[in-house]
Amino acid sequence: MNFSKLVPNIFYQNIHDGLALFVDCLQFKIGHQELNASTPFCVVEKDGLRINLFQDAFYAKEHHPEFRLVTDSIEEVYRQVSSTHPQLLHPNLNKITLRPWGAKEFALKDGQLGIIIQEW
Repeated sequence: MNFSKLVPNIFYQNIHDGLALFVDCLQFKIGHQELNASTPFCVVEKDGLRINLFQDAFYAKEHHPEFRLVTDSIEEVYRQVSSTHPQLLHPNLNKITLRPWGAKEFALKDGQLGIIIQEW
């Protein structure tokens, strides 16, 4: 058995919050969008990663995921994010921090999602 990608679904009360985080802040590109549909949907992509964003208030209330994006240039990512979107830095991990397990990390959050940016 072989798998080539994991594609998470993230549910937002307002899909534009997710677009602000992924497209505006983290510079993902919109690969497909149905923003004017009765249930707005969008696929964002970057560097071989793909994430499905949905606008669905019911599921947004039920799901608050957290995941990690691994990079080999955390200082560059931090400089970009902190200079353009400092409001998205998580208050508990708003600076690059060497963690006890050996990874350097900082975190982002919007109203729905937590993302840890990590470099080993």
